Amino acid sequence: MAKSPKITKIESFHHEAYPKLVIVKIHTDDGLYGLGETSFSPESVHAFIHADASEYLLGKDASRLDWHWHRLAKIAGGMRSRGAEMRALSAIDLALWDLYGKRMGEPVYNVLGGLSRDRIKVYNTCAGYSYGVNTQGQAGPGSIDYRPDGPYEDLHAFMTDPVGLARSLHAEGFRAMKIWPFDQFVTKTNGQHISHEDLEKGTEPFRLIHEAMGDQMEVAVEMHQMWNLPSAIKIAQAVTPYKPMWFEDAVQMDNLDALAQFRSTTNIPTIASEGVATRWSFREMFVKQAVDICMFDIGWVGGISEAKRIATMAESFGIPIAPHDCVGPIVFMADVHLSLNATNTFIQETVRAFNATWYNDIVTALPKVENGYASVSDDPGLGLDFTEKFLSSDQLTVRTTEL
Repeated sequence: MAKSPKITKIESFHHEAYPKLVIVKIHTDDGLYGLGETSFSPESVHAFIHADASEYLLGKDASRLDWHWHRLAKIAGGMRSRGAEMRALSAIDLALWDLYGKRMGEPVYNVLGGLSRDRIKVYNTCAGYSYGVNTQGQAGPGSIDYRPDGPYEDLHAFMTDPVGLARSLHAEGFRAMKIWPFDQFVTKTNGQHISHEDLEKGTEPFRLIHEAMGDQMEVAVEMHQMWNLPSAIKIAQAVTPYKPMWFEDAVQMDNLDALAQFRSTTNIPTIASEGVATRWSFREMFVKQAVDICMFDIGWVGGISEAKRIATMAESFGIPIAPHDCVGPIVFMADVHLSLNATNTFIQETVRAFNATWYNDIVTALPKVENGYASVSDDPGLGLDFTEKFLSSDQLTVRTTEL
């Protein structure tokens, strides 16, 4: 039996330009390392990585991915939410998969079980360059400071020139996009009511795109879990004539019966949720028949390991998956590896504003997005590393725990 690779050092990275991002680097005694990533509540995530997680992982066999996931979830108190511990575990799991692929000399999609397709259809989430990176992220166009400074400030464009935005995406090969024009009205009532006037304003981008482009562009409705059930139903009814691709996170995910009730009111697919973590929560969602499409974020749901389990479970319910990407470049790469492997992937999210700018400042390689599809190389592991620009930055802080 070959010598087991032992984990010798765990590093976490914080960069002032991307303050919500946490990147993990796990080293083994054979000189290899793997990279993982998550975001939000960075101090809490760093703390768990360098205390509980490092205490358990250091000296352990890096190839025991399933067991480490199981043990770390127990150490985290059996957390089944998207809390800091689960986000830390997600980043660690990504790094261990990257390591495992490198050790096998295979891309992650191969060690997951091989390709189900050589490219995956993508849609563009119309976020701007700094969305979720150094802004509030989930806030709507009426409540954060927008400074359009490039051709892909899509967050501004979907409110000011939705048809121009859709045509720009179409010219690049995209046939699907996602926008959230209703978010700007949430603060008026804390999501408890939406007026007829605001309903009409929020619906206008969908109407204009549909009238200009017909079925050439599918437009998904992002609702960010901000509305109560009656308001979410009103929004869905208003947009339905324009044939949206789906309604996403229509209500809070702490009441899956309400989500199931929402789904029963519409013939447009219901999708959820980046706000849910672990297989147990998704199983309940599937059993309650609350969704048509399963969405998760690999950087929050429990990593590649848990995402793969959820994808397989979704398939047993006849439900496709559409992985979320609005976190960082390592998560995006992991997303595409899984999307290429999973037999029931429907579509993959991407953000062209991120791919064109700050993602490239952090890592050496990204999925290739071309003509509305994404693909990856056959390089071992996730197929990326840090750029010299990232490592040499005076804004970078590295925390280290080692044997």
